[in-house]
Amino acid sequence: MSADFYCDSVLSGQVPVQVVMETQRVLAFEHTRPTWQMHVVIIPKQHIARLVDVTDPTLLSELLEVAVAIIRDRDLAGTNYKLITNGGSYQSTPHLHLHLVSGSPLDPHDPAQAGEMAV
Repeated sequence: MSADFYCDSVLSGQVPVQVVMETQRVLAFEHTRPTWQMHVVIIPKQHIARLVDVTDPTLLSELLEVAVAIIRDRDLAGTNYKLITNGGSYQSTPHLHLHLVSGSPLDPHDPAQAGEMAV
């Protein structure tokens, strides 16, 4: 895993992002390098490396509440969308984050974008 891009670059303001939604503990923004037609990243503002490191279940609830609010705001409930989190070697930065994606993958030949993981 690389350095914590979300703490080091996004939350610090070093990399500007297009904010989609924000609460006191959660930030949702348009992905800086999207792989889907619609690609939003949802992160806790507190550093938490992985999903299994969450000790406050209300934070998980808040992350999901933000995801649901975006799904509703963008009228995605009746369409196709995915809510994804990665772990282990699939996690590119050591900060818990959710990907909310919809539409088509920008590279349909990439198995990860198609929703299938290469073994």
